[in-house]
Amino acid sequence: MAEKVLFSWIGDTDLRAAISDMPLDAPISSTLANFSFDRVILLCSYPKARSTPYIEWLKRQTVDAIESYQETLVSPVDFESIFHAADKHLSTFKKANVDISILLSPGTPAMQAIWILLGKTKYSARFYQSSKEQGAQEVKIPFEISAEYTPSATKLTSTQLTELTNDGVSSSAAFENIITQNPVMERLKHQAEILAKREVPVLIQGETGTGKELFARAIHNASPRAGQPFVAVNCGAFPSELVDSMLFGHKKGAFTGASADRQGYFQQANGGTLFLDEFGELEPSVQVRLLRVLQEGVITPVGAVKEESVNIRVITATHRNLMQAIHDRHFREDLFYRVAVGVLSLPPLRERQGDISLLADALLMDMAKQDVALADKKISINAKNIILSQSWPGNIRELRSTLLRASLWSSEDAISADDIKQALFDRPQNNTSLLDKDISQGIDIQNIISDLVRHYIPKALAHSNGSKSKAAELLGLKNYQTLTNWMDKYDVK
Repeated sequence: MAEKVLFSWIGDTDLRAAISDMPLDAPISSTLANFSFDRVILLCSYPKARSTPYIEWLKRQTVDAIESYQETLVSPVDFESIFHAADKHLSTFKKANVDISILLSPGTPAMQAIWILLGKTKYSARFYQSSKEQGAQEVKIPFEISAEYTPSATKLTSTQLTELTNDGVSSSAAFENIITQNPVMERLKHQAEILAKREVPVLIQGETGTGKELFARAIHNASPRAGQPFVAVNCGAFPSELVDSMLFGHKKGAFTGASADRQGYFQQANGGTLFLDEFGELEPSVQVRLLRVLQEGVITPVGAVKEESVNIRVITATHRNLMQAIHDRHFREDLFYRVAVGVLSLPPLRERQGDISLLADALLMDMAKQDVALADKKISINAKNIILSQSWPGNIRELRSTLLRASLWSSEDAISADDIKQALFDRPQNNTSLLDKDISQGIDIQNIISDLVRHYIPKALAHSNGSKSKAAELLGLKNYQTLTNWMDKYDVK
């Protein structure tokens, strides 16, 4: 059964109810007197000197669990700071089994507007209001909206919608083809443009599907090497026995099957740019040979006795944390610092505020150019809200394939929410909630406790820089000795 959670700002009428000699029809207390909730989340922009006595008073008026949070706003009518405060608290319940409700009455009109925006788009909430004339009641908002917070909207030209991010990246891709209105992405574009003009190696980091090749091609096309070859290579696809031949080429007769001379990727990219995608997948033995080439600018084809000079710019990309790989001795530190001169870390799509709706529309427009049957397709409001609610672990590549499936299956001009739901994949959950395990099948409560201990103690120690006393305090334990006993009991390293 879903947990019922009510969200509300604390208003001036609510605060005055706690100190009034006469009963007041204050929105929060009136609503709690008429409706029951498992938890009540109250946000307050008033000083704590006023809010603390009110919270204590309210707890005496209801059996509902009350939580209050102080929020510092630019002003009570500043939409941006109100949005961030409300979204921050609502987002903590987004993936939980929760029935979200919002009390609209307390606070300023700006606060009410933000509640409606969030409750009708990202969080699918119920709404309540309370007045002296009508009392407390659930209300229906008789319209549908779709909206995404856009920190700094910019006007986009039609040419920006012609090239899309990952799959099938155009050879002429340029920075204006990177579709975004997100400040972080705009800054990365600016940094990449600076790197393009300089002959330095570039490392592009980011999850799969975030647009690493698009950035690499844009850097090449904006560089002095633009008229020279751009060779893209997937390092994760190298057969170990053919790595040297693929990278550095081979001579006829160098091994069985070598019926002719063959240029390697370094020779093919000579004078231009070599893009080594999935760079973190290279085996240690290959890393050594690659380091020498990058340091000295010479290669030796398999079966050759003479070295060849190559003049290339290297751009590498990886979804792995190479610093962690260095720590684990899976990646050479000297090679890392050779390629990581200019570093760009691309954010995942879920962190690109303002871009998901923009990209969805642009991707659909691009697909329509490739298939005239999709020319009139649009994304409905409800479908867009489903899109905005997803975390998109496959990033832009996953968004594109989902939209393609949904558009092909949709029989109407507008892609519906059901079309999007059908196009999404059900992802298995890593862990069943600790409170949702099937007791009828039996459980091992000691293992559950052990998992919790092994999960949180290392986090507390890391947060406290190894101090057991501080870690014990964070975990609610009496002292560091208690923490040590728990670590010994559950074999926490």
